[in-house]
Amino acid sequence: MNEQQLQALGIDGKWFEPLNNVFAKYQINTLKRQACFIGQCQHESNNFKTLEENLNYSAKALMRTWPSRFPEDTIANQFANNPQKIANKVYAGKMGNSQEDDGWTYRGRGVIQLTGHDNYAAFAKASGLDCVRNPNLLLEPNNAMLSAGWYWNKHGLNALADTYDIKNITKRINGGLNGIDDRMERSDRALLILKE
Repeated sequence: MNEQQLQALGIDGKWFEPLNNVFAKYQINTLKRQACFIGQCQHESNNFKTLEENLNYSAKALMRTWPSRFPEDTIANQFANNPQKIANKVYAGKMGNSQEDDGWTYRGRGVIQLTGHDNYAAFAKASGLDCVRNPNLLLEPNNAMLSAGWYWNKHGLNALADTYDIKNITKRINGGLNGIDDRMERSDRALLILKE
């Protein structure tokens, strides 16, 4: 990828080196792989602008997003607009979170947001980056991108990108098809720009 392509995609120039480094490290080395990676990352991070999970939900949004955890107004109102309290409730006892504040400590960070103690620990082991002790390391562009590449590789997404299977890539990243139209549009646009 060159700087003109990055600019055409509307991505800030500070991401040029981190993106190309990850492409090389994780064999994201074909047009389809790069387009799928860029499209997913753009969607997940608001075009590389949001590197931390937004957990500032209203009561109604809590009930809609996590109906089993917030089944009624009286419960949701106790957590509404309190991101730390929300994180600690929705992520408690999941993904290796075992301590009282782990949900908040290991909330989503990075370009493809790593979430949960186990993901932070696995990435720390693979990268040598001690993000378990300092989770905010994933807010720095090189580390945020490296964690995205690691996640992509760990979940075998190059193989799906080779067949341009955006739906199944999305499922492995998101667990469902949230934002599928935007992910497809961004990937398609990246593919066109990268071909130039």
